[in-house]
Amino acid sequence: MIIRIVHMHFNEADAEEFLTIFEKNKHAIRNFEGCTHLELLRDANNPAGFTTLSHWNREQDLEQYRQSELFRAVWGKVKPLFSERTQAFSLEKFIEL
Repeated sequence: MIIRIVHMHFNEADAEEFLTIFEKNKHAIRNFEGCTHLELLRDANNPAGFTTLSHWNREQDLEQYRQSELFRAVWGKVKPLFSERTQAFSLEKFIEL
């Protein structure tokens, strides 16, 4: 399993636009082949900071999503709203207690 974490910062006015875009596309992203989990987290100290957490069966599934028209359409709308550079990480579950 691949866990993808993407941390994003927006200006307050643009955060609402991001939430609208996420709301419109969350089911399509979650139902993309290979995606088994999707959640949106809000920064406890910055209401314009968000993190997406998604689980993918395989690295190839994540890469297929990243090359998809869905990703290009969503990212094309969200990217101009960023107030800072995003941070993205792909992780594998290592130890679970």
